[in-house]
Amino acid sequence: MARPSPQELSAVPHHFIANRTIANPYNPSQYEDEALALLSELYKTHDDVIACGGSGLYIDALCVGMARMPDPSPQLRARLKRQILDGQLPQLCKMLEELDPEYYHRVDLKNPVRVQRALEVILTTGRPYSQVVSQKPTPRPFSVVKLALIPSHAILRQRIDARVDLMFADGLLEEASQLYDRYILPHRHSQNSISDFPYNTLNTVGYSELFNHLDGHTTLTEAKQRIKYNTWHYAKKQLTWIARYHDVAVFDNPQDILLHSIALQP
Repeated sequence: MARPSPQELSAVPHHFIANRTIANPYNPSQYEDEALALLSELYKTHDDVIACGGSGLYIDALCVGMARMPDPSPQLRARLKRQILDGQLPQLCKMLEELDPEYYHRVDLKNPVRVQRALEVILTTGRPYSQVVSQKPTPRPFSVVKLALIPSHAILRQRIDARVDLMFADGLLEEASQLYDRYILPHRHSQNSISDFPYNTLNTVGYSELFNHLDGHTTLTEAKQRIKYNTWHYAKKQLTWIARYHDVAVFDNPQDILLHSIALQP
C-alpha cells in the first residue's frame, strides 16, 4: 500500500520501487518483460530471488505470464473513456455482450476499467477478448515457491488502519493536493481531451478518496475512513486471488515464513 521506508530499502537491494512517475503508465505485460530481463541477470550471481507483493495480476505476470495485449489508438481509448464519463457504461456493457458474450458473463460489469479494456482489445484486434487472454503463456525457466503471509482479519484491519494513519502523518494529503492541482483540476474544467494517466493511474485507493474530498464532497475525516474501508476491501480481493493458487503455503506471522524458507534451503 505504500513504498518501503528508506531504512527498509537500504537493508537489501530492491528493484521496481519508484521506477515510474505518474506520467509514465505501466501495465502487467511491461512488468513481465522487465522482471524477466532483470531475473536473467540476477540469476547469474544469485541462486534465489525474492519477489514480494502485491497485485495478483502482477504476480501472475511474473510467475505464469500474460497474454500479449495490443495498445489501442489514443482516439479509441479517449472515446470509450468519454462514454464512461458520460454515463454510458450500460451501453458499453451491451456492446461487450454482443461482441464477446463469454467474457460478458464473467466480467464485473460494474468495473468500467475492465469493460473498457475488453472493448479496446476487441475493437483493435477484431477478436473476442476472451480469446486473446486465453493465449498460452511462455514457460518460465525457473521454479517458484509461493509463500503467503495472511494474519487474522482482526489483525489485518488493525494494520491497515495504522498504515493509513502513518501515510497521512507522512504527507499523503499534501501529496494528493499537489496531484489534484496539477492533473485533476484541469480536467474538471476542460473536457477537450481525456488523458489516460490522470484517470487510471490516479484512480487508486488513497488518491481517489482524497480527490473526492478536495472536490468538496466529503470531509477529511470521511475521506480517511473511506481509504481504510476501501483498503480493507482491496485486501479481501487479494486474499480471494491467493485462494486460487493450489501450491501456496500460508502463514500467519513472518517468523514462520522465515523458518520455512530456511528449511527449504539445500
